[in-house]
Amino acid sequence: MTATYRHLLVERGAGGHVVTVVLNRPEQMNAMNTAMGEDLLACFEGLARDGDARAVVFTGAGEKAFCAGGDLKERHEMTDEVWRAQHVIFERGAFAILRCPVPVIAAVEGFALAGGCELAVLSDFIVAGETAVFGVPETTLGIFPGIGGTQLLPRILGAPLAKELIFTGRRMKADEAKAAGLVNHLVPAGQARAKALELAQTIARNGPIAVRQAKKAIAYGLETDLDTAMILAIEAYNATVVTEDRLEGVRAFNEKRKPQFRGK
Repeated sequence: MTATYRHLLVERGAGGHVVTVVLNRPEQMNAMNTAMGEDLLACFEGLARDGDARAVVFTGAGEKAFCAGGDLKERHEMTDEVWRAQHVIFERGAFAILRCPVPVIAAVEGFALAGGCELAVLSDFIVAGETAVFGVPETTLGIFPGIGGTQLLPRILGAPLAKELIFTGRRMKADEAKAAGLVNHLVPAGQARAKALELAQTIARNGPIAVRQAKKAIAYGLETDLDTAMILAIEAYNATVVTEDRLEGVRAFNEKRKPQFRGK
């Protein structure tokens, strides 16, 4: 995947299998403007077609913020029509992140507020520096968490705590976020990206088809009844077991070596 973005930095590591996507407006606390929304949509739509990608680290430039939400300075003079057109871009970008076929790990330093918090929870899980702060304060400005916060936060935190955060707009510090299950790993400030990369590299060494199928089965299985979810899981198993990677994994186990997966 090669592309030029206005407000994203995209880097590759681990033999091209780990992609780091960096929100790059540090002077604006990585707030999302229209151009950044277009960049995110193009980037994650590209990742969906990228056969080499096996894991994504999603982070923000600088130490102050992962993302402070939508750029309200840009939005200040927008007509309703222009606001709505912009939000459609944000909506499509959110779906592209949520449905990215490979694991997405959010590495959060500083503020993840409003749309920035929603971008983090659209990822598969979060690694946070100990000074990170999360919040969805849209209602304090008469706005609404518009890219999934009202749906994802209750699923992650449970409805009562999610309701409190959304209704009051209060902020949640990193230690509370870790205790509540919003954050998987809490690390010293400045170390979130390194820890996320470590996890991404571990994922990238595993069978890429197996990981993609596991993500798909979990995502869709959570949204249906258990009997249907079990059928979805069996379908994912069947799609994995016929691959060359499955043969390589079993062969490597018996030969006492690390498998070399090719995604086939």
